[in-house]
Amino acid sequence: MWRLSRQSLLLTFLLHFLLQTACSLHALKQNEPPRKIYIVYLGERKHDDADLITDSHHAMLTSVLGSKEEALESIVYSYRYSFSGFAARLTKAQASKLRRLSDVVSVKENQIHQMHTSRSWDFLGMDYRQPNGLLAKAKYGDGTIIGVIDSGITPESASFADIGYGPPPTKWKGICQVGPSFEAISCNRKLIGARWYIDDEILSSISENEVLSPRDVEGHGTHTASTAGGNIVHNVSFLGLAAGTVRGGAPRARLAIYKACWSGYGCSGATVLKAMDDAVYDGVDVLSLSIGGTKEDVGTLHVVANGISVVYAGGNDGPIAQTVENQSPWLVTVAATTMDRSFPVVITLGNGEKLVAQSFVLLETASQFSEIQKYTDEECNANNIMNSTVKGKIAFCFMGEMLNNKQQTSYPDVTTAVAAKGGRAVILPRFYTETILQDDPIITDLDIPFVPIDYEMAQRIDEYISNGINGNYIPRAKISLTQTRIGDEISAPKVAVFSSRGPSSIYPGVLKPDIAAPGVSILAAAQIPYYKGVSYHFDSGTSMACPHVAGIIAVLKSIHPKWSPAALKSAIMTTALTYDNNGMPIQANGRVQKIADPFDYGAGFVNPVMAADPGLIYDITASDYLKFFNCMGGLGSGDNCTTAKGSLTDLNLPSIAIPNLRTFQAMTRTVTNVGQVNAVYKAFFQAPAGVEMAVEPPVLVFNKDRRVQSFRVTFKATRKVQGDYRFGSLAWHDGGSHWVRIPIAVRIVIEEIYSKIS
Repeated sequence: MWRLSRQSLLLTFLLHFLLQTACSLHALKQNEPPRKIYIVYLGERKHDDADLITDSHHAMLTSVLGSKEEALESIVYSYRYSFSGFAARLTKAQASKLRRLSDVVSVKENQIHQMHTSRSWDFLGMDYRQPNGLLAKAKYGDGTIIGVIDSGITPESASFADIGYGPPPTKWKGICQVGPSFEAISCNRKLIGARWYIDDEILSSISENEVLSPRDVEGHGTHTASTAGGNIVHNVSFLGLAAGTVRGGAPRARLAIYKACWSGYGCSGATVLKAMDDAVYDGVDVLSLSIGGTKEDVGTLHVVANGISVVYAGGNDGPIAQTVENQSPWLVTVAATTMDRSFPVVITLGNGEKLVAQSFVLLETASQFSEIQKYTDEECNANNIMNSTVKGKIAFCFMGEMLNNKQQTSYPDVTTAVAAKGGRAVILPRFYTETILQDDPIITDLDIPFVPIDYEMAQRIDEYISNGINGNYIPRAKISLTQTRIGDEISAPKVAVFSSRGPSSIYPGVLKPDIAAPGVSILAAAQIPYYKGVSYHFDSGTSMACPHVAGIIAVLKSIHPKWSPAALKSAIMTTALTYDNNGMPIQANGRVQKIADPFDYGAGFVNPVMAADPGLIYDITASDYLKFFNCMGGLGSGDNCTTAKGSLTDLNLPSIAIPNLRTFQAMTRTVTNVGQVNAVYKAFFQAPAGVEMAVEPPVLVFNKDRRVQSFRVTFKATRKVQGDYRFGSLAWHDGGSHWVRIPIAVRIVIEEIYSKIS
């Protein structure tokens, strides 16, 4: 009896001890600093052996955490195949300690994202997951070949893997031209061909890191190719930003690469022309050229005459008028817009005021409150900063006089100087903060954060600094890391400020650009020097908008293989959107934001789902194009030439531009019914201001015997004035889902040739 009582007492004691220990451990756990998942980026891999890379990650964590056991418990993922890095559960102090290690490029707190694409294709309504959607109907572009004339390709990218692909289309006649770092096995059933073009002039001018092969050393060609026809690739981001699925517009299309552009040199017109010539022989369906500088190119006409759609970037010289490039009427010329995604950063002032800007802030050097060092006007330059004291501070430039003179300082030079002097960040006003995002590789490569702001925000910061001087407090600020935001709260699309504007300087009677597509902060495949080991990067420009349209045309070609380039162009123009995601007129960014017009975005923002079923098309034969060019170029003779320069009434374009309306002008357009066989369309038009407009007949009736109908449009000036362009539209509506709309631009003049420059 006594022994049992003693055992019971001992057992009670042990249970009490264990309970106390557990409670103490629980209390210790509660008192420990919270642990969060951080992403540690180490740059390019230092070993080919993936296991050795993981071991190095464990060793680095052990040096910080104190034991291998704790390191193994902390690590979540080891990134060891495409780049070196890891994700681990860490306290804030441990993350800071890691950040100070020399081998560490960046340490970022993990962000939780809802799964979505690199966004532009979802924004365009081309969801690859819809079983009955446009992509599924087009078999994701399978069977079409997209030719990309650019700076080459990075064949190892997952965007160009050929898993699940069969042999190339039987029409393909191209080759895989080898060279250094590009063997025959670099081509595959996805990347079915590659060529490169060089001559002595190019060879003597290209950069030292160039490779005489189709390999891309700049990343531009890889980016555009993957945007047009790259595979569906999951779990992609740029160092945690814009995480989701990246793909091309026609993700099952085949790609043919023509390297005609070289780092340090550019794109020779002769080599580009040769690439086009080869592309015709090879059998491509669409050519994408994110190339500027050419306002007119004879060779493109013959490519289009062979049934190949040629899509060109419109240029990045906006928002100045008459800067649009690639103006020939047979080309598809693309403007750039934003989309419903932003990358906000928060500037918090010492008084608690929060200002939201946009930038790519990937470093936490300014995440704690730091003193603000102000530079005014001419003080904000690299030389002056190098002779000032900015260590540990945030540099803020206030441009009062420079604003009046419309001057802007060089933000890369200023930021580099501030970093060299130990500064933590730069805040600098710009007229167009969007142009900063156009230079993504530069802004993400800076050693400290750079945040562009508008002048209203700059005024707020300056007032806070001034009040601090008068109120005897030290002005301070901190800058958050970049977030990713998407959705209707972001009004989009907006025409990008850098997107070149019409009217056409060579062909005033051709409305250019033709169409607009996403071209700001596009995430796509690219390996560039700034972040080695990172395979997907942001870039902006009409260069990025161009392959969006090329990919869409490849999808439409899969559904309508017999449509001509003119028919495909008509389909995307007549179905384009002129309202944003909130039902408001699309805006055009510039010094002053305004409602966009056809010289900003052509027919509007591309709408691929509606373009697959346009109802009516404005078709043009190759002979019509050839006649136009011969007459405009003075190569025709006699009665064969009826086209007056600037008139172009003989071309059946899905737009109308009249640069010199004195009193009256009439023109004829012809439409072909590609929708329901029996259909009745009524005309709805909005006449340009100061113009009386009529359409005859106002109703078009189609049946199996009458698929093609013509109509006459007349324009009468209601005032005698040397005016500016005014805009309108003409739409044919069948009472159902089809609104076949074309843009109109008219300028009333007294003198035929008149310059507004004085």
